[in-house]
Amino acid sequence: MSTALRDFIKNPTAAELELVARYGMQPEDARRERAFLAFAETGLPHRRMEAWKWTDFKAALKVLETPAAVSAKDPLPHDGALVFRFTPKGFEAPAKLPDGIRMVAQPSVQAFPGAEDVPMGALAAALAGSGKRPATLTFEITSGDAPRLHFVFEGAGEASFARIIFLVRSGASLTLTESYLGGSGLTSAVLEFDMEKDAKLNRTIFQRGASDEALAVTAIAHLGAEAEMTQTTLAFGAKVARMETRVVHQASGSKLNLNAAYLSGMGFHADITTNVRHGAPSCVTRQLTKGAVLDGGTGVFQGKFFVPRKTGQHTDADMQHQALLLEDGAQVFAKPELEIYADDVECAHGNTCGALDDAQMFYLRQRGIPETQARAMLTEAFIAEALGMADEAVRDVLLAEAQTWLSS
Repeated sequence: MSTALRDFIKNPTAAELELVARYGMQPEDARRERAFLAFAETGLPHRRMEAWKWTDFKAALKVLETPAAVSAKDPLPHDGALVFRFTPKGFEAPAKLPDGIRMVAQPSVQAFPGAEDVPMGALAAALAGSGKRPATLTFEITSGDAPRLHFVFEGAGEASFARIIFLVRSGASLTLTESYLGGSGLTSAVLEFDMEKDAKLNRTIFQRGASDEALAVTAIAHLGAEAEMTQTTLAFGAKVARMETRVVHQASGSKLNLNAAYLSGMGFHADITTNVRHGAPSCVTRQLTKGAVLDGGTGVFQGKFFVPRKTGQHTDADMQHQALLLEDGAQVFAKPELEIYADDVECAHGNTCGALDDAQMFYLRQRGIPETQARAMLTEAFIAEALGMADEAVRDVLLAEAQTWLSS
């Protein structure tokens, strides 16, 4: 490796040197370089960065290694969906797409604005395109009744990167499901959504990884006038896993629902981070995140609403985070934030962490239900609300996966 490449990151770890080497093997491209330099400003995110102080990729990812466990089985149904796969062999897509959906697989990198705010997204944009995978995958949705698009991310050995852009045109709607199934030492994917007037998006994310894997999924969405976005996430974590969503209300009347549930066991870390900017008047945001953590597990919630003085008037926003610490030794870190400069708004947030209700446990035990089953029933009922807005085709599957985890 040349000295110039080594100098991209100050005091690099072995994993960062491997990432620099991977960048050095990519074709030269000014846009790719800008994205990688944005990542190189910090390197792998670490605890000295305020936004990453509880999710330390630098400490968790010493080297890039192929994990011992294979990818998990995809529980989400494929029936009626168009399935796209990122696998160790490359990228797989349906041979033909229906009217209203256009896909362009580009070998070249596209400009990635705002890369400095999302280092793992910048890394994905810079390194996507190795092997038989496209550097940028772009979808244009022009239909109001397009079939569900289902993306599967499974395996890739030491590292896997992807960048996907969705252009949802005026009046069109997109139902999107994603399964992140592990099998890679490091997975970093960035998805960008540009939603025009009256566009609709229903996005559902399922994530499961092993305790020796690292995962970062970054989503960036811009909502036009009267656009509606609903997102539901079920995350089981990994050695370190972060599901980050950044949304900008760009025009009046847009609506956003951000719901998530995380379940974290021994040796697993699940991070739900969101940032919503109300950059236009009369926009609505509703956010509900629920988590359950066992001994040795870690859950993280970071949510921020930013409401500017002039453009944020008449904002209606509510953020709620609730977590259960199911055993001694469980850890939950939460940081809900409201940064409001407008004076005619309705904004609220809440945050609670606690244990299962003793009275409810007593009620179930008195009726002959074993303790383990009673704990699972109460926890499932607790997190079910956060999964209620998922696409109907996958909602019951998410609840079943949560129930299996809780029962075990």
